[in-house]
Amino acid sequence: MSAIGISNEDLKGLIQSKDTLAVKGDAMTATKNKVIAPMVEISKNRPSQLMINVNSFFKWLIQPVFGLLMLLIIWTLISHQSPNLPGPLKTWHSAVELFSDPFYDHGPNDKGVGWNIVASLERVALGFGLAAMVGIPLGFILGRFEFASRMAAPVISLLRPVSPLAWLPIGLLVFKAANPAAIWVIFISAIWPMIINTSVGVSKVPQDYMNVAKVLNLSEWKIVTKILFPFVLPYMMTGVRLSIGVAWLVIVAAEMLTGGVGIVFWVWDEWNNLNVEHIIIAIFVVGIVGLLLELALTQIAKKFSYE
Repeated sequence: MSAIGISNEDLKGLIQSKDTLAVKGDAMTATKNKVIAPMVEISKNRPSQLMINVNSFFKWLIQPVFGLLMLLIIWTLISHQSPNLPGPLKTWHSAVELFSDPFYDHGPNDKGVGWNIVASLERVALGFGLAAMVGIPLGFILGRFEFASRMAAPVISLLRPVSPLAWLPIGLLVFKAANPAAIWVIFISAIWPMIINTSVGVSKVPQDYMNVAKVLNLSEWKIVTKILFPFVLPYMMTGVRLSIGVAWLVIVAAEMLTGGVGIVFWVWDEWNNLNVEHIIIAIFVVGIVGLLLELALTQIAKKFSYE
């Protein structure tokens, strides 16, 4: 018996329990180390977020750059086979000289390329704006009222496939001037995507929403502003995006036939002067401006998308 009243057998049991706990603790520590060590190793080998972003950026960049390089190579090969076609390097030097002073003004028939781009954008803005003012409300009406939709369906099906150039003589006949006729062609060509997409969006509004509007006895203005407009906005923005592409495409045909100040008229004028480098530059300018307009409206449309 010990001094504090614990027998030798109890003391031996406590010592054995302590040893057992120590062994178990060492085993748990070893197991823990076996589990944590690989995780630490994996975390060390895992790339950082910065490296992931850098890799994503280069993947996003390399493919378009490769496509542009292929275009330049093909262009260079064709220019070597056709002496009258300037190559990329010669066109680049001409572009640097051209855009060194893009806003000069030496009279009505001699303006810088900047003024011609601005004039074309003004025509597109006017025609596109008028198309939005007419097409979007008309799309709401056609989608909201089945009678109006059935009445307008054959008219839209008949007029929508008509080429923009076919509308130009009508514009010249009615407006007696080239600039309003060009705006008219843009308007009549850009209006259809907005009408169709807006009306489709209105027709897809769930019937439950309309039933709630009837129960609450909402006015037609409340139905449009509180129910239809928020639901239809993604469809409407898709129509707007498609229409701006059509409007910028149509300006090429309109300005080529009507004349005046504009990027396409400038192309025609440079063709008369046999300045092929400026024609190629204008083609790239038309493409870049159209791409920027498309990207801008695509980003706006994504803000209103439910996806």
